[in-house]
Amino acid sequence: MSTMSALACVPATFGNVSFFGAEMLALEASLVTNYSRSVPSADRFTQPALEVQNASFCNVTVTYTHPGQSDTVTVEAWLPTKKWNERLQAVGGGGWVAGRDEPQYSAMSGAMGDGYATITTDAGLGDAQTSDSWALLSPGNVNLYALQNLASVSLEDEAVIGKALIKSYYGRGPAYSYWNGCSQGGRQGLMLAQRYPTAYDGIVAGAPGIHWTDFFPSMLWPSQFMNMLGEYPHPCELQAITAAVISACDGLDGVVDGVIGEIDDCLARFDPFEMVGRAIDCPEAPKISSAAAAVVNATWQGIRNPQGVQTWPGLNPGTDLTFAAATNCTAAGCKSVPPPVATQWFSLFVARNADLDLSSLSHVEFDRLAHQGRQRYRSIMGTDDPDLSAFRNAGGKVVTFHGLMDQLVPPKGVAKYYDAVSALLPEVHDFYRHFEVPGMGHCTGGPSGGPTSLFDQLRAWVENGTAPDQSPVEVTDLQGTVQNRILCPYPQKAVFDQGCGVAAEARCWSCSGRP
Repeated sequence: MSTMSALACVPATFGNVSFFGAEMLALEASLVTNYSRSVPSADRFTQPALEVQNASFCNVTVTYTHPGQSDTVTVEAWLPTKKWNERLQAVGGGGWVAGRDEPQYSAMSGAMGDGYATITTDAGLGDAQTSDSWALLSPGNVNLYALQNLASVSLEDEAVIGKALIKSYYGRGPAYSYWNGCSQGGRQGLMLAQRYPTAYDGIVAGAPGIHWTDFFPSMLWPSQFMNMLGEYPHPCELQAITAAVISACDGLDGVVDGVIGEIDDCLARFDPFEMVGRAIDCPEAPKISSAAAAVVNATWQGIRNPQGVQTWPGLNPGTDLTFAAATNCTAAGCKSVPPPVATQWFSLFVARNADLDLSSLSHVEFDRLAHQGRQRYRSIMGTDDPDLSAFRNAGGKVVTFHGLMDQLVPPKGVAKYYDAVSALLPEVHDFYRHFEVPGMGHCTGGPSGGPTSLFDQLRAWVENGTAPDQSPVEVTDLQGTVQNRILCPYPQKAVFDQGCGVAAEARCWSCSGRP
């Protein structure tokens, strides 16, 4: 552990931070003392909750521009004055936010509390929570520099700046550097592995929003399907079908606990149309309609082109569909409410028209927009290049994880990516492992907790070669009892030993299938 004098937390300590393609605008350094914060595991994804008490750190904020691009990018680093563990942990963003927002500050607090120097970037987007304020320079003209900053450019900048600040402050660079993020942060992590293979030694990428140009149209598919159908089910109908499928498929994995572990078997066995006409406890919709069954089926089966061919997988059965297939119901009836994070993609970036009316698109028009999005932006935001050979050759290690009840990003997309990497690099298991989390939602939430040991397992893999063959997880069953389980590296699955006796004990579970 390293200690640094608080007196060194002044701009002069950091000299002239510079790197190719950038011009420094400002550097500020301020000492923060007696810093305390409760950090929930939900903000750390792969690390447990932490109470940070009376911490002291040097807050260094660097502002720079890429000359000729009219951007202003800000990077913020927190450098512990005491007990630095000689490592860097960068934290990722979420949604349209690259970083430097409240969830990232919570994650940084946890990292610092564990002894890491930590860093975040706003990618030049300031405090914008959505893309509305920056996507278009003028009607019809996309701000491609801003999009590129979010997609990739700022990520390399951040790593370079972070390591330079650490070296200036502590007199040496980090012994190891790590990335920790989920959703947008997960996409950022895989972009780093793909394009900047020496930036980080270890990367955790949860529910990564890769295949950006595919999963955004897929997020809009339930709404588009309802618009084409001309019917908009009440949320309670979707919830009733979801409860029924959980009840029907819960035991397929050998344990009744409210979690669907065998997704494909469930899809093959459960037909939502058999629910039509069933009475439910919902005054607004006392019986499940054929429209509700059709919407649920379309959401599970995934987006289809006008020829009926699936172009992207759907959400898994058991997932809460009241976001992806959201409707707003009044006395006058229900209407579709598509996810704003995805509508911005179609309107601002693809159609380049903030006033685009998504409610009136034909199937052909919708498919055309989806195709245009892939044509124009896959190389910028797709983040699905399977060639991780440079990252492998640099000695890097990456773990991804994805909740199988993710209500935003279809989990099968990341499995598809892992399969693509595996096909290109058969030794993929030596440097990349993916963990599916039955019962967990998008990054957090659901009956399953997060894989809160995975970050330390990644660190052990990077630093001493101990690969994560399984990872512990807690599941809260239907009676509210917390059970200990394991997660297995894909394509393996956790299997309960019926002869062991107690499903709540991790020792009764093992990983089955080909590693």
